[in-house]
Amino acid sequence: MSFLRSAAGFLARVKVLEGATTVQTRRHIKRWVSPTLRELAHRQKKLGPQKPEARSGFLEWNQRSELFAFGKRLGESFELSQLQRAFTEKSFARREEERRRKLGIEETDLQVPDNSDLAEKGHHIARAYVNAFLQHQLPKVPKEGLQAIAAYLLSTETLAHVSSHLGSKDLIQSTEYPPTAESLAQSLQAVIGALADSSGVERAFLFVRDFICTQLNQKDLLDVWTPQDPLQLLEKICKERKLGEAEPRLLGDCGRNTVLAAYQVGIYANRQLLGKGFGEDLKTATETAAIDGLQSIFDTHDNRRPFDFAIKLETKNVRLG
Repeated sequence: MSFLRSAAGFLARVKVLEGATTVQTRRHIKRWVSPTLRELAHRQKKLGPQKPEARSGFLEWNQRSELFAFGKRLGESFELSQLQRAFTEKSFARREEERRRKLGIEETDLQVPDNSDLAEKGHHIARAYVNAFLQHQLPKVPKEGLQAIAAYLLSTETLAHVSSHLGSKDLIQSTEYPPTAESLAQSLQAVIGALADSSGVERAFLFVRDFICTQLNQKDLLDVWTPQDPLQLLEKICKERKLGEAEPRLLGDCGRNTVLAAYQVGIYANRQLLGKGFGEDLKTATETAAIDGLQSIFDTHDNRRPFDFAIKLETKNVRLG
């Protein structure tokens, strides 16, 4: 019994101490804190959003350390001089040369290399490998389809997306911040060129495969390339591959002559169903069926075999230039 009384007394003292601590903490916050914070927030709102500042302008920024860490994050071996050049834009290089000239530096030390040559080299490497990769993974797709998919992978938007997610935004030495999509895309191509000079073309090919070609993962190819006249293209493909004459047939309809009309059309060739589609009219349903037939012939449906991003293409199969 005495033990229970002592335990109850101890718990009561603990609660009293907790309450005292809470009151003391509340009293520690002075009355001027809340009005001051409100005033600071009001002034900040009045000034408007602050202009983003580059990380390279901070005192603790170390360019060489950041470049070294960039290569290690990607698992690649770069020559730091080549990598630094890959992130130096032409406008920044010209401004730096002008600054050095005003400081009276000798003419031999004025030259600042930029990433123009590396970007051009990286562009050729990326285009060559993307074309070879698509031809190997999509052998049934015609030339115009492969060109459209390659254009998507090598577009400024895609390259800028990859470059920004690799962490190159703060590494780019440019006259403006944040860098534009063109600057991000050019820096990524320059990184590919720098990697080819540092570790060989094969490592650059693998870099393109791992970071550019993988943008097709879980991507609907119909969003990338949609034929302008699918029925005409289907008739052409059937004629070239001797599949027979493509013939659209009405499979069913409902709600005819109403705003909720729906038609189902199937396209046959040599008594074989190539594709079928729906639409609010016969023309739309026929085009949808033709697209479905083209996807079956080209093997570009959503349920196709996934891209093999672990494949290693032989260098002789990748044509540069």
